[in-house]
Amino acid sequence: MVKRQKHRSDELMLIPFLDILCSLIGVLVLIIVVLVVAQTQRINGRTPEELRRAEDYLRMLRLRKDFAAKYAGINDKLEKLKQLQDKTAKTGLQAAKLKDLINNSEVNRAKNMEAAAKLEAELQKFVIELRGLTSQEPALKSKLTELLAEIEKVKPPEKKDATVQVNPQGSGVAIGQSVFFIDAGEGKLTCYWNENERSMVSATPDTIVQDEGFNAFLEAVKKVPQSKIIFLIRDDGMNAYRLGAGWAQEYHKYDVGKIAKLPVPGHGEMDLKLFGKALGSLPMPAVAAPPPPKPAPSPAPGMAPAPGMAPAGAPAPGQNVPKPAPPQNPPAPAAPAPPK
Repeated sequence: MVKRQKHRSDELMLIPFLDILCSLIGVLVLIIVVLVVAQTQRINGRTPEELRRAEDYLRMLRLRKDFAAKYAGINDKLEKLKQLQDKTAKTGLQAAKLKDLINNSEVNRAKNMEAAAKLEAELQKFVIELRGLTSQEPALKSKLTELLAEIEKVKPPEKKDATVQVNPQGSGVAIGQSVFFIDAGEGKLTCYWNENERSMVSATPDTIVQDEGFNAFLEAVKKVPQSKIIFLIRDDGMNAYRLGAGWAQEYHKYDVGKIAKLPVPGHGEMDLKLFGKALGSLPMPAVAAPPPPKPAPSPAPGMAPAPGMAPAGAPAPGQNVPKPAPPQNPPAPAAPAPPK
C-alpha cells in the first residue's frame, strides 16, 4: 500500500522584526543621549542667562538696602535746612532795619526834641487859659443862675387843655348799672379803675394782646354784676377804640350790650363826676400799676438844676408803661356794633 507523502511546512523568518527592534532601541538610546547632554548644560534647572539675571537682582537689592540705611531721615534734614534758611532771611531783614534806625537815630532825635519844645509851649498857653477860665467860673455860675431866674419869671404859664366833662345823657346807662370807662385817644387806651387810679396801654394789636393790666381790667369788669364799659372816643382815638372793643368781644366774650362808645371833644382830663353812683370802682392790681419812677441823674459837679425844671429822665405824671406778658395767638379783633 502506498503511504502518503508528508508535506513540509515553511519556516517563519524573524529577521525583519529584529531589525525593527534594533532600530527602535537605537532611537531610544539616541534620545536618552540627547537628554543627558542637554541636562549636563543646565545648573539646577536654569540656564546661565537666568542665573546671571538672578545674581544681578540680588546685588541691586543689597545696594537699595544700603542706600536706604545711608540716606534715612534726609527729608527731615532738608525741611530743617529750609526753616533755618527762612529764619536767617528774617534775621537779616531785622538786622537791616536796626541798622537803618541806628543810622537815622540822630536825625530823629533832633526832630523829636523840636516837636517836644513846641508841644510844651502850647501846653503852657493852655494852662494859662485854664487858670483864667477857672477864676471866672464862680462869676459865670452866678450870672447863669440869675438869668435862669429871670427866664422863669417871664416864662408864660404852661397851656393846658380844658377839662372834658362827660355827660351821661346818650350813654345808655340804666338804673343800678355800674359803668367803667376806657379813654381811647392819641394811640393809647386809658382804663379808669376808680376815681384816682388809671392804667395805660399802647393801642397796638401786639401790645393789647399781651398787656396784663388791660386784660385784667376787662376780666374784672366782666365779673361785676350789671356792669358796662363805655369807650370815650376822642377825635384821634377811633382806631384805638376798634382794637380795644374788638379784643373785649372776641377774646373776653363781651356782649354787644355791655360795650358802648361816646365821642368826646378835646384832649384834656376827663371829668366823670356827673355819673355819680353809677361810676364803677375796682382796686387796681399790681400787674396794672405803673412802674416806680427812675432816679433822676445827679447834676454835674458845680451845676445846680434850673428853678422849676424837672430832672432829666423823670417820668411824666400819670405815665404807665405796660408790663409785657407771655405772647398769645388770638384771632384778630373785630369792631363792635354801635350801641342801641
